[in-house]
Amino acid sequence: MATTLKNVKNIVPLLDRILVQRLKAEAKTAAGVLLPEKSVERLSEGRVVSVGKGGLNQEGKQVAPHVAPGDRVLLPAYGGSNIKVGEEEFTLFRDHELLAVIKE
Repeated sequence: MATTLKNVKNIVPLLDRILVQRLKAEAKTAAGVLLPEKSVERLSEGRVVSVGKGGLNQEGKQVAPHVAPGDRVLLPAYGGSNIKVGEEEFTLFRDHELLAVIKE
């Protein structure tokens, strides 16, 4: 069940959590052909919206997250906590759950 909020700026991730918005697949091909809605799936890519300050290591020192707002990342197929803000959906992941950063 998704939580509904009014503004994504109200969401500040804690510790090692990362707020990500999944990228949506294109509804058109490169040639301009429209694809049926069934064939347009959520991609396993997302854009980092905001990050927490980082988790704590065994010595109690804060470890900075591996990503920054604006980074494109590969996401796991399952996991995370879904949040709905208006009509848009976001997912909270822990830093170690993200699979990779996509360099542009």
